[in-house]
Amino acid sequence: MFSKLAAPTLMLAALIGPAGAAEPLPEAIAAPGETVVLSVHAEGAQVYECKAGAEGKLAWSFREPVATLLSEGKTVGRHYAGPNWELADSSAVVGKAIGNAPGATAADIPWLKLEVASRRGSGVLTPVTTVQRINTHGGKLDGACDKAGEFKSAPYSADYVFLKKG
Repeated sequence: MFSKLAAPTLMLAALIGPAGAAEPLPEAIAAPGETVVLSVHAEGAQVYECKAGAEGKLAWSFREPVATLLSEGKTVGRHYAGPNWELADSSAVVGKAIGNAPGATAADIPWLKLEVASRRGSGVLTPVTTVQRINTHGGKLDGACDKAGEFKSAPYSADYVFLKKG
């Protein structure tokens, strides 16, 4: 029993680490050689739509995130479909997922590494090349969907780290 729990617990402890320590992230989402431009906390929901899958059976399909970006308890921007991250200074980036790692529990959406596919505006996010979604909590939706076109949301929180090369 100990060995089944030890590895995930030790990995989580290593990721959380002492306050302020920069511990390595899972390799699939690491961004070696990149430096942090901004780190924010997000609170919101992952929105799902009831759709017919390839075999015709109805299932929940991820549609979009809807979240508020927070820094030191203050709203600094928003996160929405695209995926887009937009700050109050009007700088924004759109990301494309290029790596993922499992969340801490089965109810947590995965941690992600996204490369910036496009940007607009001028501000804090202008030099950003990579976005990481880490420390996810919640966001997964389980259960059957009975009516095509129905929407449901699952509350989630995460930290987003915006990085630049060099």
